[in-house]
Amino acid sequence: MSMGALDDCHYNVEFENTISMGCINLGGEKEVETTQIEDAVKVLLQGLDEDVNREGIIKTPLRVAKALHYATQGYRQNVKDIVQGALFPEAGLDNNQVVGHAGGAGGLVIVRDLDLFSYCESCLLPFQVKCHVGYVPSGQRVVGLSKLSRVADVFAKRLQDPQRLAHEVCSALHNSIKPAGVAVVLQCYHIHFPTLESLFLDTRPEGLIKVSVSSGSGVFEDYDTDIWSEFLSLLKFRKPRERNVEKGWCPSLASCINKLSPSVRPINPGMVSAVTSILRSLGEDPSRNELVGTPTRFVRWLMNFQNCNMEMKLNGFVSNKSETPNKKIQSELSIPFWSQCEHHLLPFHGVVHVGYFSSEEKSQTLKSIFQSIVHFYGFKLQVQERLTRQIAETMAPMLGGDIIVVAEASHTCMISRGIEKFGSSTATVAVLGRFTTDAGARASFLDSLPSSNDFHR
Repeated sequence: MSMGALDDCHYNVEFENTISMGCINLGGEKEVETTQIEDAVKVLLQGLDEDVNREGIIKTPLRVAKALHYATQGYRQNVKDIVQGALFPEAGLDNNQVVGHAGGAGGLVIVRDLDLFSYCESCLLPFQVKCHVGYVPSGQRVVGLSKLSRVADVFAKRLQDPQRLAHEVCSALHNSIKPAGVAVVLQCYHIHFPTLESLFLDTRPEGLIKVSVSSGSGVFEDYDTDIWSEFLSLLKFRKPRERNVEKGWCPSLASCINKLSPSVRPINPGMVSAVTSILRSLGEDPSRNELVGTPTRFVRWLMNFQNCNMEMKLNGFVSNKSETPNKKIQSELSIPFWSQCEHHLLPFHGVVHVGYFSSEEKSQTLKSIFQSIVHFYGFKLQVQERLTRQIAETMAPMLGGDIIVVAEASHTCMISRGIEKFGSSTATVAVLGRFTTDAGARASFLDSLPSSNDFHR
């Protein structure tokens, strides 16, 4: 989308009162903001029937506050400070010698595959961004290439929508570098919003919502030009497909998601007020049109993981542990799950693989029971190690005591708290019974697992 008609004032990059960022404790005012967020997080935990003094979550309010301050530091950074001093003289081609464009007087410059993350303004969950920036220099000067990444990161470290993020990065670079034109393409990935009921209906639920957006200025204002074609060719892209921004891209805006599961209590107004206070502490205006419904949508997501003591009904399914001959390894692979990290209140999702010994072929009934157990323990505040152990311990009596469980997951806390390890995943293993001592059986099962990248799709 061209940004030629946009109001430059709306994307003004000259921010006053810039704050130098570092440790979370930057003085009295910062301490107050952190305390307010911590108090709000305690309200959210209590709304989920959690004990805020329980080991494992007692420091969660502080961890959440630190993560949110880091994730929104772009509000307190100044683009001018980043670019100033990073513009270098670079002559163009000597037109008396050769005809063409290069150097500081034309000639395309591209930085590809910048890994960023941002927080969705519609639901307050992180989303991943693959950013590609190109510009055509003018005035016989170029900018240090690292500054393109740093400017993009300033705007990513805010509550964002993909299209606005692309526009703001494009406008900021155009206004600060003064090139002939700037092009920005973003590939954005947002975690899906399943409900407990939908997981039983969809055997291959979508893990990530994907969308590509773009923005251009100057010579890039018109998509139907050779310069855009050249830019996209170097990215190995076709023309980006732009999502209807009026409908929104966040899955929390879907009508089916806005209905609470029958097993979930109505939304607690106190929890909504707590999220509103978090937005205010981060320097945002909760009355901004795009944020008006955000507290409710975030609480609705969080309520999927409320603490409950629902009894697991396994329909009396218990396996006979007798030494039946010809037992062989059976498996149920790639059972999807979604969960919420109790340390940072950030989602993680992936798949669970189950291996066990049986002389009978697996049944559809057993598969459904496996899914029920995985979803029951997934829809809680969790850590992956505990989730894996609980699944194994619950399934073991049904399967004669011999079981191996492998959970593979992608954690948003690995990209959104300063770690920024994009594409990383975590595997945890629990073994009981014969699998504990039979290395060959363990190796046979592990060799049968699908690629660890499959659950990212």
